[in-house]
Order: sequence, then C-alpha cells, then structure tokens
Amino acid sequence: MSSAAVSVVGGGLAGCEAAALLANAGIPVMLYEMKPEKYSSAHSIPTLAELVCSNSLKADRPGSAAGLLKAEMRLFGSLLLDCAEQAKVPAGGALAVDRHRFSELVTERITAHPLIALRREELTAVPEGEVIIATGPLTSDGMAKSIGALCGERCLSFYDAASPIVTFDSLDRERVFYAARYGRGEDDYINCPFSKEEYETFYQALITAESVELEEFDKAPLCVYEGCMPVEVMAKRGPDTLRYGPLRPVGLRDPRTGLRPWAVMQLRAENSAGTLYNMVGFQTNLRFGEQKRVFSMIPGLGGAEFVRYGVMHRNTFLDSPRLLNPDFSLRADRRVFFAGQITGVEGYMESAASGLLAASALVRRRAGKPPLKLPPETMLGALSAYISDLSVQKFQPMGANMGLLPPLEHRVKEKQKRYELIAERSLASLKNILRQEALHL
Repeated sequence: MSSAAVSVVGGGLAGCEAAALLANAGIPVMLYEMKPEKYSSAHSIPTLAELVCSNSLKADRPGSAAGLLKAEMRLFGSLLLDCAEQAKVPAGGALAVDRHRFSELVTERITAHPLIALRREELTAVPEGEVIIATGPLTSDGMAKSIGALCGERCLSFYDAASPIVTFDSLDRERVFYAARYGRGEDDYINCPFSKEEYETFYQALITAESVELEEFDKAPLCVYEGCMPVEVMAKRGPDTLRYGPLRPVGLRDPRTGLRPWAVMQLRAENSAGTLYNMVGFQTNLRFGEQKRVFSMIPGLGGAEFVRYGVMHRNTFLDSPRLLNPDFSLRADRRVFFAGQITGVEGYMESAASGLLAASALVRRRAGKPPLKLPPETMLGALSAYISDLSVQKFQPMGANMGLLPPLEHRVKEKQKRYELIAERSLASLKNILRQEALHL
C-alpha cells in the first residue's frame, strides 16, 4: 500500500469523515480548510464540521430514512456520529447537538490524529495525486474554476429554483394517467388532469401562499430567469399563464373522459427504478408547509409523499451522473474523488456519508480491492446509485428518503411498519456484505 498522503480539500462534515476513515486505515492525510484565513458567506466559526443551518441531524430511529442512514454509517465507524452522541441535546426522536460543542469535538479528534495534518489555507487548484474534494455548496470561486477545468465547463450547476419530488407509491392512480403529448414518445409522463373548477381553486391557493424569505447569502447570486422561474411567480402574471406554460393541456386527452383537461401537471421519473417522480415546471420558493398544502390540491397528489420540497438558493453541485462513478470517483480521472453536497447529496448526514464512501473506496483501491458494491436496498447504496445514475435527465440534489429504496416484495399498507421492514432489510443486507468482506481480509 502506498504511503503517500491523500489530500482532502474541505473541513466540513464530508471532509472530516473522509479524513478520519483514511487515517484510521493507516493512510496519511493532508486536510485543507480555508477557515479562518477565509470564510464563505455562510460560515462564522474557525472550527471544523460547522453546522450552519440547524442543530438537528434529523431523526435517529432506524424506521426512518434519516435514522436508517445513521445506522448504516455507524457500521462504517462514523467519527461524526460518535461526536454527535457526545454533544447531543434533548430533541425527542431527533439527533440534535450543541453546534459549537459538536464542531469543537470533531476538531479535537481530527487535530489529535497522528496521521492527519491540518493546513489552514485556501486552495485554488485541485491538488496533484489522490484527492477527495469536499468543498461544499459554497465552493470558493478559485476552486470552482479549477474543478471546471478538470471536469468540463458545464460541470457545475448554480440553480435558482428546483421542483419538488414525490414517491410513485403515494400517487392516486385512479386520478392520473400515463401519456406523452400528441402520443410522442413512450408515455414517459404521468399526467395529473385538472377540471376548470379544480384549477381555479388551486390557482387561488398558489398565488396567495407564503414564500420563503431568502437568506442574505442566497440573495446575491440569484437571477430569476424564464427557464427557472418559481411557479408561484409565474402564476401571478395571470390565471392563464400556467395553462399556456408548464400546465398546458395541449396534445393530451384524459382516458377517463376522452376530453382534453383544463390544465395538466406532469410528473417525470426521477430515477431509473421509477420510484420517484419530479413535478415538471414546478420550481418554487414556497415554504415547505405551503408546498404540502397547495400541491396536495393537484389531482392525484392528495396523499402524495414529498421526499424533497422545492428550493431556491445558491447551490454549487456537479452534474454527477455524467461525471462520477458510484464510488464517488471521477470517471475521467480516477485519482480524484468528490464528497459532500458538491456531489448532489443533500443534508448534513448525507454529506458525511458520501465522505465515508469516497474514503472507503480509496482505501480499497490502495489495498488492491475493487470498489465495494453496496446493495441497492441500503440507503448508502441508493444514494451512491442516485448520484451516478445516467438515466437521470435533469439532476437535482437529493437527500436520504425511503423512495430511493426498492419496494418490499409484499405490500404493507401501514406506512411506519413498511418503513421499519425496509430498514430491517437494509441493515441486514449491509451487515451481510460487511461480514463477507471481513471473512476475506
């Protein structure tokens, strides 16, 4: 095994998790963090693994997507979850921490490790040799340019607004139908048809719904252009604007009536398994509760499960399906790995998990082993599959959710019981894979 140090760029959650796993495997690490020399617009303290938005790391019960992800991460020896347990504060079923204490604990563990050298400086170019880039959604301009030169000019996205995503199983199949406009294509879309009365009720709710007030660091780079305009902004131009835009019914007929609907909202598959669907043209900046209330008024979405709501803010992320392998290595240059939100995983624990996976893959490579094939029924496997799925047409960041996992072989009606069984299957599958790996060491 090579003794050369691996460069890890970024001292956030993904970078720290990656550095710790590499060092614990006996691989020296050079960890670069630009704080306190330079701060992004969202960061304010000099310690590592800073939580900037919330002290909650979401649910901790295995029968939830967030809890399942944590349970899988613990099997990989997560440093951050160990620190979170020491810094946690009461929060019911969620894992919430004292943010400053959490950051301090991670910093202490990283700086105390004999195989990790922490360098406080901004890098403006991708280092030579093996490297894990974990610079986050607010990657500095210099590093973003270097990543662009490495990956291609159009590799990075800075989205202004993104559409919600719902699970297929939660749709009311009696109210929707498959069809492509004018019969073109292979009925790629699921269509939610409005009557005139349904549309007018929905329209009034949409234009009066409450939007999110953007954070200061999100306002500056925003430029709301026509192709990425929030649906509620577009709707305020007039009651027929959506009917001539994203909700246009032309070329479609409702098979239940044989007539063209008054308006149609289309859903497009978000993953190759067809378990998740994107609300086409529904980029939005409404508050999450308002999205649930208003968008549930769309025919067929009355009981929809939203696995991610629409968002509007600056977010730097890769076109990962075109660029990254499932092990988070760059397809065009396998010495380079990416981790964290820059890969399109969304959420603190998801970012940390990607750091674990990237570092684990690098450790295996140095040991002459192929990448670990994570089962698709595990949350870690599902996330790695999502960021490398070439069938995804318009890639958007995604957090852990049960919709990413294949359904159970038998239908379980009660949601919580279904999720618990899915989680049990996931953990059993991951433990089996790790047990097999241990037997071959």
